[in-house]
Amino acid sequence: MGKPLEVRWHGRGGQGAKTGAILLGEALANSGRYMQAFPDYGPERMGAPMRAYNRISDAPITIHSGVSSPEIVVVLDATLLGKVDVTNGMPDDGVLIVNTHKTPEQIRKEINLTGRRVFTIDANRISTETIGRAIPNTPMLSAVVKVTGIVDYQDLLNQTKAKLRKKFKNKPELINGNIKAIERAYQEVQSE
Repeated sequence: MGKPLEVRWHGRGGQGAKTGAILLGEALANSGRYMQAFPDYGPERMGAPMRAYNRISDAPITIHSGVSSPEIVVVLDATLLGKVDVTNGMPDDGVLIVNTHKTPEQIRKEINLTGRRVFTIDANRISTETIGRAIPNTPMLSAVVKVTGIVDYQDLLNQTKAKLRKKFKNKPELINGNIKAIERAYQEVQSE
């Protein structure tokens, strides 16, 4: 890997974009790669648009700024499409993953997108059915891994289970729900 692989997450405050980026980063760090995972927001409140980022490399990363040319863009809230240019800076061979019930073809047409590879996953439905509310970050994390293969799926599951057990040790239903969400999303990602 020459220059770092860059990922940009678009979401709204409270949807878990920051946590999704951190979980991906931790899984990558445990695979022996260098990584960065960080959010970009100011005094926004719950529901306001925000971004989070990942950088992944086989060598130390010396860049310390937001991601402007992401190879992978993850959109946790489809209502941002058309309001925020989520594909800004993305190369023609980039990957766009959107949380929506729509097909990749519908999203491509809706935002008048040429080039790039488009994938969709109904992460809100999956998280509602497995966790009990629409928190799309873990299903979207799973979709990123399925689409890109940047980290081993089993490693992702193991790392996420360990992290969730620490954070929610007294809430086994949240741990189990998130793991089920990851497993389902891995199977339900739609491609063109």
